[in-house]
Amino acid sequence: MARESSSSPTTLLLKDELDIVIPTIRNIEFFEKVPEGFDYEIYNRNDINRILGRKASCISFEDSACRCFGYMVSKKKYIYTIDDDCFVAKDPSGMEINALEQHIKNLLSPSTPFFFNTLYDPYREGADFVRGYPFSLREGVPTAISHGLWLNIPDYDARTQLIKPLERNTRYVEAVLTIPKGTFFPMCGMNLAFNCELPCPAMYFGLMIFLYTNYCYFVKCWFCGGDLQPLGLGCEDGDGFPYIWHSKASNPFVNLKKECNGIYWQEEIISFFQSAALPKECDTVQKCYTELAKQVREKLGKVDDYFNKLADAMVTWIEAWDELNASRKSA
Repeated sequence: MARESSSSPTTLLLKDELDIVIPTIRNIEFFEKVPEGFDYEIYNRNDINRILGRKASCISFEDSACRCFGYMVSKKKYIYTIDDDCFVAKDPSGMEINALEQHIKNLLSPSTPFFFNTLYDPYREGADFVRGYPFSLREGVPTAISHGLWLNIPDYDARTQLIKPLERNTRYVEAVLTIPKGTFFPMCGMNLAFNCELPCPAMYFGLMIFLYTNYCYFVKCWFCGGDLQPLGLGCEDGDGFPYIWHSKASNPFVNLKKECNGIYWQEEIISFFQSAALPKECDTVQKCYTELAKQVREKLGKVDDYFNKLADAMVTWIEAWDELNASRKSA
């Protein structure tokens, strides 16, 4: 990532408090650039099978969804995940963007999911709550997730890629906003940070044997934009800020084949999440996620058998998570 200033108090948190998770099927020579004083661990499928045993079935190995294993074995407070084709971006002045530092700032700042502030992030220097914003909500809630975007190659679905093969994102917006309660949004794991003491058990990237990212996005979005709030948590989206530089577009023809089921199922999935409700007994992320798995089986299992397999994997994920993270506090 970008060079870090030793004078920044936020930067000082990073080394001992944060793990970076990078899924890859490519050459791992980029580890040669890890700065002195930092270390890394590499896990392959054999390692995952050894550590999780039969529960390794919940980890997808068809794509970058395998990154969630890194979440499971990390013992740090924060996780930042990025793809292997993403690099340091620059702002309009040519300065490198310190994405790690901005993500940590987002996570340390409260979220305001219950009432939208038209000046976006009221806690930033030079901003505040506008006239009419309820004083009872101005303390905000803890921020669980910081979601950044990308300059250069957008994260488009296959159909949009084929229609706009040369389109690039050059729009730089230095703004941070909270995802409003109950709002769906497509959350990408390509530039994402979160507080592991809050939503980590819900950060599961579902099985993608038959389906590409569409369904996984909706599983994550329900927790990050909606069901984190009953637990008193929020999600901040940077409207791009912090940005990273996405250097490589995936193959739209391959993606189209992977995404085709999601195109048909999408309306069913949206309807499911719009009507899903969690009982009051679900007072931890694990309980919420297990209950959601039950409802996926009951209501989406009839759409396709994939959802029955996904429900099984969601339950297995929570079981494996609890085994490896018994000492972690649960939100």
